[in-house]
Amino acid sequence: MTKKVLAIDDDAVFLRLVERVLSRQGLEVFKAAGGQEGLKLLFKEKPDIVLLDVAMPGMDGWQTCRRIRELSDVPVILLTGKQKAEEDIVRGLDYGADDYLFKPLGNRELVARVRATLRRIELSPPAEVKREVTYADDFLTVDIAERKVMVKGERVKLTPKEFRLFALLVEGAGRIFTHRELLEKVWGWEYTDDLDYVRIYISHLRQKLEPDPALPRYIITESGVGYYFQKKIV
Repeated sequence: MTKKVLAIDDDAVFLRLVERVLSRQGLEVFKAAGGQEGLKLLFKEKPDIVLLDVAMPGMDGWQTCRRIRELSDVPVILLTGKQKAEEDIVRGLDYGADDYLFKPLGNRELVARVRATLRRIELSPPAEVKREVTYADDFLTVDIAERKVMVKGERVKLTPKEFRLFALLVEGAGRIFTHRELLEKVWGWEYTDDLDYVRIYISHLRQKLEPDPALPRYIITESGVGYYFQKKIV
């Protein structure tokens, strides 16, 4: 079945470029010039992935991303013409984005990132596969099968990418994952040079899940190597 891409951007030239490049890859591309139009197409066409520009008049990319997350778990890649800034990546995480691309971007990079995201969806385990609670103590509960993480009995909302990263660490509890290994397993081999991604996502997870993010109890740094999940010491 042909995969669908929804591109939302007020730059008509960029939309035509996206359509031309991705159509050649066998993808069906739907274009929207703004947030409201994009939401209508999201509901109507049910795309497999959304490319969303941040700087748009009216309903900007941040607002649109938040509305998308209220309606769907479809992967969202934010697009921005700004210089790469950690604050923007963190803000994107807060709004539920899965990835970030910075304009101008090459055709190969666009195709690689879209393909990597679609491939991860296809490789996700079937919903009917059930496993027992992966980890539980008096503070943190993690259920991989139900895609549920709870802190002190309250469910914590994680983006699909955050959950994938945390689930990998939890399932390999005690094992040290290198930065590049995490990038390849969670983002795809196309991302293995984006080392900042792991650090930013780990920091975000700690803010959501640790009793004290400054002194992490669960997500531990192995200096110069990577990260591992540590079960609570009783």
